[in-house]
Amino acid sequence: MVDEERDDIMATITAADATAGATQASGHAGRSARTRSATDRKIMQATIDILASQGVGAVTIEEVARRSGVAKTTIYRRYSNADDLLHRMQIETAGAPDFSDLAPTRDGLLRALERIAANFDGTIGLKAVGVVLSSEDGHLQRMAGQILDPARRRFDDFVRRGQQAGAFAADVDTSFLFATILGSMMACTALHGDDAGAWPSRMTAVLWPTLTA
Repeated sequence: MVDEERDDIMATITAADATAGATQASGHAGRSARTRSATDRKIMQATIDILASQGVGAVTIEEVARRSGVAKTTIYRRYSNADDLLHRMQIETAGAPDFSDLAPTRDGLLRALERIAANFDGTIGLKAVGVVLSSEDGHLQRMAGQILDPARRRFDDFVRRGQQAGAFAADVDTSFLFATILGSMMACTALHGDDAGAWPSRMTAVLWPTLTA
């Protein structure tokens, strides 16, 4: 009887140790994943900063390491060279700006433009968006698609709702309109910097007559 009780106790201890070990391993894996994700974000942000300030030609593993504070050896474990880094780079976004709650009114247009500017600025920064758009580099053009295409589709939907409601002109070229918005936003940021906050209201004043003509 004593032997059976001892065996039961040992089995319970073994099971508890196994559970604790699994929990510890799971916690370690979770911390490792978070650390890797944080490191990836540092690398990405440093690369974006270089693109915005110096252009694609200045992106090197050494410069990314210097700006990010991530060791070169760590970066080289992920990417073979700078070209590989750019090729595999994925832009983290919070999602395209949502206009579904906006009515097709002048105020709705203003709010839409505010959200577009905030979305792009919050993703990689407006200056970096300008660099990406103006580059002929295939990797950067792919990045531009990641950033712009979802926002363009959402804006198309906003304009289409306005057209269906009779609030916006039926012949509005939404692709050209979005390109105009983007170009104006980039130019305003380049020319006025921190004073570009009034851009949404000024752009609304320009676009509203066109949308409702």
